[in-house]
Amino acid sequence: MPRKFLVVVDDSPELGAALAYASRRARSTGGHVVLLRALPGGSDEHWSGVRDEIRRQQREEAEGLLARLGEKVAETSGAPPVYLIEEGDPQAAIRKAVGDDPDIKILILAAGANGRGPGPLVSAVLKQGAALTGRKLPVTIVPGELTDDEILDLA
Repeated sequence: MPRKFLVVVDDSPELGAALAYASRRARSTGGHVVLLRALPGGSDEHWSGVRDEIRRQQREEAEGLLARLGEKVAETSGAPPVYLIEEGDPQAAIRKAVGDDPDIKILILAAGANGRGPGPLVSAVLKQGAALTGRKLPVTIVPGELTDDEILDLA
């Protein structure tokens, strides 16, 4: 099976750098990109009807976002991406995705650009190591301020 590169789709401005790098690496190695979107969970049972509607809307928005990003990923990588939507915090979603798919070989994250710091996921990886992913998994941290040309050169 071709190796898979996992990218967490969040709302950070650095997401573009992670997607571009993962897509280029997938193309150069014959791999695939896995796009993971984590949806926040809820637990207020007395609001179950409202909660269910919010979840439905969040899932619909996530599917649309992944489809839009997936078009560019497929164009750049040469293969359609795998889409995953998980409920819970991003770290739990990463653990689940990695645990469910042994073909995920590399987690790709982008660090904050313009001196904003590494971001919460990069910080968690540095602090927790393999505990974050549930197994030994290489992590590539892409500087968020890389240009497309620099990413092309590196990937």
